[in-house]
Amino acid sequence: MTIIRQDDLIQSVADALQYISYYHPVDFIQAVKQAYDREESKAAKDAMAQILVNSRMCAMGHRPICQDTGIVTVFVRVGMDVQWQGDMSLTDMVNEGVRRAYKDPDNILRASILADPDGERKNTGDNARSDSLRHRAGQYRVD
Repeated sequence: MTIIRQDDLIQSVADALQYISYYHPVDFIQAVKQAYDREESKAAKDAMAQILVNSRMCAMGHRPICQDTGIVTVFVRVGMDVQWQGDMSLTDMVNEGVRRAYKDPDNILRASILADPDGERKNTGDNARSDSLRHRAGQYRVD
């Protein structure tokens, strides 16, 4: 039986969101660099060079590359032999991880999610959503 502590899952979600806020995937960086090398237009080369410089600055300074929009989507697969150690539901643990990531005092992320887009259109203030999980039995993995 696998035991997963509540705080470990929460911190893993928060850490993952912080990480992806300031690191581009390597294949993206490589693709932009390859496009830069092939590009003939000076204006386009300058734009790609700026993207690469900004990406490096974000990675070095641990600051978000872009905060215009975004919805956190977490895919969780939970197997039959998983036991949770804690008092929160899986949805609440994931939402708490999202909340901690967006409220991290060292790198506060921009909240852009509405609690009720059909109603008052009030921002959640932390990007946590009540519908952030869809359950599928049989496996355990946080993607």
